[in-house]
Amino acid sequence: MEPDTTDTDRLAALSFEDALRELEAIVRKLESGDAPLEESITLYTRGEALRAQCTRRLADAEAKIQKLTLNQAGDVSGAQPFDAG
Repeated sequence: MEPDTTDTDRLAALSFEDALRELEAIVRKLESGDAPLEESITLYTRGEALRAQCTRRLADAEAKIQKLTLNQAGDVSGAQPFDAG
């Protein structure tokens, strides 16, 4: 079952930390083995969506990181993309 637009919107609105906390709770519940099969499938699907959201948030954050260039006095003299050699 595909998540509907409102579920997708709610997921996108979660902070990285909230999404990670929810994902951790899902993993604990699935690992406990206490959830019935149908609930486990629903939890797994939600967990996968949360994992993807966390991955997107991390990629977005990494793209914003810049490597700062310091001059001999230790002052910032420039910046370049993080992945630049």
